[in-house]
Amino acid sequence: MQAFVFNIRKNIFKEREAREALSYAFDFEWTNANLFYGAYQRTNSFFENSELASSGIPQGKEFNLLQKIGNKNSKFLPSKLYLNEFNPPKTDGSGFMRKELAKATLLLKKAGWKLKDGKLINKESGQHFEFEILLVSPAFERIVLPFKDNLEKLGISVNVRTVDSSQYQKRLETFDFDMVVSTFRQSLSPGNEQRDFWGSDAADTNGSRNIIGIKNDAIDMLIEKVISAKDREDLIIATKALDRMLLWNHYVIPQWHISSYRTLYWDIFNKPKIRPKYSLGTNTWWIDTEKASTINERRKSIQ
Repeated sequence: MQAFVFNIRKNIFKEREAREALSYAFDFEWTNANLFYGAYQRTNSFFENSELASSGIPQGKEFNLLQKIGNKNSKFLPSKLYLNEFNPPKTDGSGFMRKELAKATLLLKKAGWKLKDGKLINKESGQHFEFEILLVSPAFERIVLPFKDNLEKLGISVNVRTVDSSQYQKRLETFDFDMVVSTFRQSLSPGNEQRDFWGSDAADTNGSRNIIGIKNDAIDMLIEKVISAKDREDLIIATKALDRMLLWNHYVIPQWHISSYRTLYWDIFNKPKIRPKYSLGTNTWWIDTEKASTINERRKSIQ
């Protein structure tokens, strides 16, 4: 999962509706068409392209697990989780986002924000909705700036700041940021590391990977279910439930991934018709001696 990551320790990001609202301001379809030549797909799982990824609506054992946990921690489980498949907001790619920004405005209003003189103000505290997007690579500025423009149409002030790698790492380790672009890499056998990613104890531990600041009793319970799974089936069910919980709490705004490998290789190789599920399997390729014997001749024809 690569995403815009909220630091929910900040008051402006504490409400789930406010975080969801901001997701409507990121126009992936326009970004993909105009900056990436349509090369990417939208990510909608923390375990994308694997059997661990949630999809559809929860059913069977996953539904039962979520319901059991939800009975004890209902405030942490959005009702939409049971009724809808999670999908990030989708635009027509034209760059005109009036409909999406209108939805965002309604969610922000629900979260306690109102427009006043063109600025988004908290109804109770009078605080202006403003934050900083911290970057470590200037290459991301072309992606973040259109997002910033859309947020400003909602009355939100955004500062984009790019810093050197050492300062960025220090601020990440001490949770001294509002929003960053970050990646959460997962394995096909998740376990103890999930506590460091999403566990409540890790939220207050400098240097942990819980940069979001998640303190969610239901997620803590699901993490333990993942770790203590007695077999592969239980692991998949618990991980799907965990994935669904993370998604529907809108802790991040998912970005993109590429669903294929980009490779360049000589045509002297032959490959098995069946390859490993999550790999190119290059260690199973072999040189075709007949193709290899003509390589010099074919090089000359190109020259």
